[in-house]
Amino acid sequence: MSLADEVGGGLDGLSQLRMLMASGRKPGILVSLDFEFVEVEAGRAVFAGTPGKHVYNPIGTVHGGYAATLLDSACGCAVHSRLAAAQAYTTLDLKVAYHKPITKDTGLLRAEGRVLSFGRRAAFAEAKLTDASGKLYASAMSTLLVFDR
Repeated sequence: MSLADEVGGGLDGLSQLRMLMASGRKPGILVSLDFEFVEVEAGRAVFAGTPGKHVYNPIGTVHGGYAATLLDSACGCAVHSRLAAAQAYTTLDLKVAYHKPITKDTGLLRAEGRVLSFGRRAAFAEAKLTDASGKLYASAMSTLLVFDR
C-alpha cells in the first residue's frame, strides 16, 4: 500500500508527508534501522539517526547500506514533497560517495535531501549525510522517475 493510499487520495506529496509525520507512524525501514523523518518542506526532506552496533558490518564499522538508506530516503522524500496528488515516483539511480567511516561513536547523523530539478518524467535530487558539527560522512545523487498513478 502506498503512502497516498494510506493517507487518502487527493493530497499532494507534501501534504501526504506532513500527514505521515503528524501521525507518528514509522514506516518499517525507519523502525528496522532506527532513524527518524524529522523535517519536510517543498523540495527538501531530512532524516536523522544515531548508528549503533545493530548496523555494523563484519569489518567493525557501520554498513554502507545504512548511509545509503538515509540518503535515498532524503532524496526520495524531497522529490515526493513536490508531487501532485495524481503522481508517484520511484528511484532509478542512486550514486553514493562515502567520505568518512561511520561508527557507533559518530553520534547523530542527518541526511538532508534537496530537489535539483523536477520535470514531467524525471527528477534529480542530492543529499548530504553530516554529523552534529557539520562534518560530511557521505553524499548522494539520485535520478527518480515521476509518473502518473
